[in-house]
Amino acid sequence: MANFIYTARRPGGEQVSGEIELASSAAVAAHLADNGLIPLRIQQSSVATVSDKPKRKPFMWRRGRKVALPDLILFCRQMYSLTRSGVPMLRSLKGLIESTQNQQMREALEGVVDGLESGRDLAGAMTGYANVFPNIMIRMIQVGENSGNLEESFEQLANYLEFEKMTRERIKAALRYPTFVIIAISVAIAILTLFVIPTFEKVFAGFGAELPLPTRIIMAISNFAVAYWPYIFALLFVMVWGARWFVRTPRGRYIWDRYKLRLPVVGSILLRSSLARFARSFAMGYGSGMPLVQALGYTARAIENDYLAEKLDIMRNTLERGETLTNSAAAIGVFTPLVLQMLSVGEETGSVDSMLVEVADFYEREVEYELKNLTSAIEPILIVVIGGMVLVLALGVFLPMWNLSSAMRH
Repeated sequence: MANFIYTARRPGGEQVSGEIELASSAAVAAHLADNGLIPLRIQQSSVATVSDKPKRKPFMWRRGRKVALPDLILFCRQMYSLTRSGVPMLRSLKGLIESTQNQQMREALEGVVDGLESGRDLAGAMTGYANVFPNIMIRMIQVGENSGNLEESFEQLANYLEFEKMTRERIKAALRYPTFVIIAISVAIAILTLFVIPTFEKVFAGFGAELPLPTRIIMAISNFAVAYWPYIFALLFVMVWGARWFVRTPRGRYIWDRYKLRLPVVGSILLRSSLARFARSFAMGYGSGMPLVQALGYTARAIENDYLAEKLDIMRNTLERGETLTNSAAAIGVFTPLVLQMLSVGEETGSVDSMLVEVADFYEREVEYELKNLTSAIEPILIVVIGGMVLVLALGVFLPMWNLSSAMRH
């Protein structure tokens, strides 16, 4: 899939231009013809064209922090209300520029207005501002523009971002207590290792006794950490930096997107959340009259997971070979049997879009249920971790004390 900038003429003679994501220029021409447009010029768009770049501010600002979720939610709610009221797009954006309190958002909106005034569509104008508008926002707006349901795209984006905000807050709340407990025990072990256990070595030396093996291992680790801590910190820094660099590469991002869906406890939450996002945006595109394969291609990029996007590309290729939607969905192995049954019913009754909405609601309910039970799911793992740390303390501290008392009796 690639982005193409096109210029076409309506049957009445009016020229229109925009940007669309399809496999080839021939597919773009066919899509325009299906919509009653006469193609005049089709050109593949690069990732960073001149019009993608901010014209009012330098590049350096885009390297800062991303805009917070509440600001994006407010933006989507405002755009939904303005679009629904029939306010022209440029007028809406210029009004938001005047009212927004977020400097980064204001600069991005100024660049988007520049893009619109130069003839680009809204999704294409937003593409150059990845630190402000996430990929899912751009893709769903693209679906809304191509399907004629832009106001519905903004409404669904606002609902999705609110759900995403709630999900993050609940995960943070569930992880707060276990994180505090593990940090507290780790600090206690570090203090005992660096300050308490070394005193046993002197006492044992005075009695001519030898430290037990577990304590000697802990002492060796402690001495190594004290002697080489600059190198340890440097190694950790290089490892963290290398991991972040690797995840930003296409291969690394694919591996991480695949691995995080298999993480204990939270992996299933991430998978269901991504599939709910896919089903809702797919229902919007397909329900608006877009061809099934094209709607699937658009929404596969909206889930922001390269591994799932590859699976959905397989599903799209299977559809192109003439398979049914249900068989194509079953072939990729990510949907539950209940969801596959709902899709089968949708195909038989001709209501695939409404069934996809039910699929999205089903996954969102599952995510909400798992989030409510996230703390209880973490507790067994926390007990095992704490038990291991207590075992280290017992072997490192109480065992030498027991041996010391035995040595004093002799």
